[in-house]
Amino acid sequence: MATGHGTGRYLAMVAVLALTAGCAAISRQETAGEYVDDATISTKVRADLLADSTLKPFRIHVETLQDVVQLSGFVDTAAQKSEAERVARNVKGVHQIKNDIVVR
Repeated sequence: MATGHGTGRYLAMVAVLALTAGCAAISRQETAGEYVDDATISTKVRADLLADSTLKPFRIHVETLQDVVQLSGFVDTAAQKSEAERVARNVKGVHQIKNDIVVR
């Protein structure tokens, strides 16, 4: 029976190591709660951008990952690009902005 206990401990150790390695591999992925929070932030940023009359004619794309908002699209002036960033920054939950909007 001693062999059975040793095998059981070995299998338990392997399982723990496998779970630990698996957690490390997916640690950069979002949890379901983080995904919902990010989706909420994106929706709020989009709504606020649409409500801003200086940005209304433009299509600005918004994506959020772990509270970092990425803005992309095209505007006519640097002031509009800055305004889009200001609007996004004022949304609750936004911790950082990546402004990839192009002025053309």
